Amino acid sequence: MTTPLRKDAARNWQRIVSVARELVDEGTPLQLNDVARRAGLGVGTVYRHFATPEALLEAVAAPGLEALAAHGEQALTDADPWRGLTGFLHLTVEAQVTDAALPPVAAAATDAVPRTTELKEALASAGTILLARARDAGVVRPDLTAADLVPLVCGIAHAANVHGGTPAERAETAHRYLATLLEGLHATPSSA
Repeated sequence: MTTPLRKDAARNWQRIVSVARELVDEGTPLQLNDVARRAGLGVGTVYRHFATPEALLEAVAAPGLEALAAHGEQALTDADPWRGLTGFLHLTVEAQVTDAALPPVAAAATDAVPRTTELKEALASAGTILLARARDAGVVRPDLTAADLVPLVCGIAHAANVHGGTPAERAETAHRYLATLLEGLHATPSSA
């Protein structure tokens, strides 16, 4: 259990995260000194809240990860295994191309904050279970493994990001690429 922050500390934390969000969205690497300067706070204040730029980046990515984890839980309740899997993958790839904080946090081999690890594990678990349900129902190719999902979705997100454009245009491109991939993964009763 964590101790709630004092009001001024909570405001500072929120200001730091808001400035970091702006920098990430601009494509500017996070440097804690730069964040402090732009937030109008002392460097020590920023370091008290976030010991490393990675911890700050994870704080910026946390709302997106939490939303994806919640969607994963919701997808697991879908009675249609194909719809549950594809809906989860569509939301995941869209998040990857519209939230610049997510790809580096998702790709990081280690996490600075335990909550990030928990969220990433929840996402991986949801994807694994959704795929297993779809495979068991015979609606996805039997040779597709859970280990295939992350590189496929990340590859689509990377291709959409390389394609460029606004976040909405990248999301549209990513959905189109994912729809094409899903056509190839979808098994019909005769091909399963």
